[in-house]
Amino acid sequence: MRGKSMASDGVFQSVCSLDCPDQCGLLVHKKNGKIVKVEGDPDHPVTQGNICNKVRKMAGRIYDPKRLKYPMRRVGKKGEGKFERISWEEAIQEITDNWKTLIKQAGPESILPYSFYGNMGRLNSEGMDRRFFNRLGASRLDQTICNSAGSEGYKYTMGGSIGTDPEDTVHTKLFIMWGINAASTNMHQVVLAQKARKNGAKIVVIDVHKNQTGRWADWYIPVLPGTDSALALGMMHILFAENMTDEAFLEDYTVGHKALREHVKQYDPATVSAITGVPVQDIYRLARMYGEASPAFIRIGNGPQHHDNGGMCIRTISCLPALTGQWLVRGGGAIKGNSHYLRFNKNALQRPDLRKDKKNRVINMNLLGQALLESNPPIRALYVYNSNPALVAPDSHKVRRGLMRDGVFTVVHDLFLTETAKYADIVLPAASSFENTDFYTSYWHHYIQKHNPVTQPYEESKSNMAVFKLLAEAMGFDEQAFKDNEEEMIRQAFDQTNNPNLEGITSDSFNEKLYIKADIKLPFQGELPTPSGKIELYSETMEKKGYPPLPTYAPLVKDSNLPFLFVPGPNHNFLNSTFSHNDVHIKLEKMPRLYMNKADASELGIENGDPVRIWNDRGECRLTVSVGDSVLPGVVVSQGLWADSPESGIKQLVNALTPDRIADMGGGATFFSGRVNVEKIADR
Repeated sequence: MRGKSMASDGVFQSVCSLDCPDQCGLLVHKKNGKIVKVEGDPDHPVTQGNICNKVRKMAGRIYDPKRLKYPMRRVGKKGEGKFERISWEEAIQEITDNWKTLIKQAGPESILPYSFYGNMGRLNSEGMDRRFFNRLGASRLDQTICNSAGSEGYKYTMGGSIGTDPEDTVHTKLFIMWGINAASTNMHQVVLAQKARKNGAKIVVIDVHKNQTGRWADWYIPVLPGTDSALALGMMHILFAENMTDEAFLEDYTVGHKALREHVKQYDPATVSAITGVPVQDIYRLARMYGEASPAFIRIGNGPQHHDNGGMCIRTISCLPALTGQWLVRGGGAIKGNSHYLRFNKNALQRPDLRKDKKNRVINMNLLGQALLESNPPIRALYVYNSNPALVAPDSHKVRRGLMRDGVFTVVHDLFLTETAKYADIVLPAASSFENTDFYTSYWHHYIQKHNPVTQPYEESKSNMAVFKLLAEAMGFDEQAFKDNEEEMIRQAFDQTNNPNLEGITSDSFNEKLYIKADIKLPFQGELPTPSGKIELYSETMEKKGYPPLPTYAPLVKDSNLPFLFVPGPNHNFLNSTFSHNDVHIKLEKMPRLYMNKADASELGIENGDPVRIWNDRGECRLTVSVGDSVLPGVVVSQGLWADSPESGIKQLVNALTPDRIADMGGGATFFSGRVNVEKIADR
């Protein structure tokens, strides 16, 4: 049976809350009120019952004995992780008393919220929290750690996160997986590609590391980090030179194609090969495959945008489907994201009108360490939820020095005593997504999903929404906005969306079914939301902002003379820091490794399995080396954000090495543009 209530036994529909494009439909099995099994929902139109190992083992995470059970107050030094139990009443009182004092002394901007999408539910990630901090007048957080550089670059070309319907990619004949380890981070795109492969499709993977997706491909193309835009420009050079472009499409649906044709003449294959490390003959082969195949589809990943030139990189790749007219072919085109199709009424949900001072300072989340240590006036209070910045933010040692500052009153709301929570003054236990009412909008497929709670809150845990309502009450905020319940907020989110794709969808629609597909108006059935209404190969908007108006390659910032470019990518069994604290996932991932080319290893006297020290002027870490040909010479790659552990402490903290520079667009992160040195450790 499939239950629709909080019955103690049965099978209940649910939604995966993880920050993942697939946003799977789930079936949750309960016995005696507890979740005993999580499996995929075969009725979900896209995910169709397939789920990853992370979610399949979710019950173990929900009932992990290390999960926080009640509020706590720090009794030891910051970072020690020593706390005493307190009540919710005491916790709320202590937090709000502190904030009231700070507001009188230093103003509301002395308080900074720090969050991201540890829970993708819209009410619990950008609903009551935004209302609360808008009303409080706190400093605003620029949430730029993940996809902001690439999203802005893509927007200059296409006007927004507008892409192919992934369900149509079963018809695709050529897949280019560009900078995405889809086998670990977008598994249902792999499932769809496998279906197409049975009908003759070929799969090309372009990446800096031959990871699981690279090994699965028909052809893996290694590329030097930060040079993807040069490779795309080299493809354009060949497409134009060999008359493989769709001139009718370029004339009707783009602006700037004549200027682009002249511009890319400088990116001849020999020049591009010298930049990218891709052999000349492979550049020709790739461009010809792309020019001749139809439908041809590019899945643009997050990896390439995490560079100094990340925004322009995605901007450049996003121009390719226009050259061959693939946007008019079912299963052709590209996906960077698809969130434009599922736009809801964010103003109604977040209530920016509650903010009295519209000029409150904005702090880029990638600069948290700098902000905590150097902001003037200083940050005096930090409230962290849906994130673990001590592990996930760049230049982690700087972040932790900031968290150690005596003058920062820190509250952390989480499921576990994370690395960040150990620096907190107050720790609050968070409810899991299975315990919440919420709605979800994928940034890959085209479905909106409603979620009803399937289990009671664990011990004394509370949702983000519940906590912010308690804080609002204690602060004396009496607006109706803080009295709205979940169903009322969902109703507001779907009222007056000004989105034709959601026409006819209301909160009541979810009473009949939990998965609703937007009525997609394909990009070329009307104008694109660019200034010209067309695909902008030449962007006047970029020119006005001081960017090159045409796609252009710019080399990475060389921040030192250290010999290796370092790319700390994701792994298969964690999602950022989520699951990195769970024993079963740690055992599955085995150990943190550093992938190194065999030529580099030989020169340094390093053998496969050796312990190595990786360092730069920001910090160091120690990993086990994996020697081979999965990366190019001059490149080293790690996988996963590994939690601090009693055995290794912070020695596996890869973000200790990453720069906190800001990318070329969107305030994005530059995790993958750092340089390091590597040496063998004589003794473990």
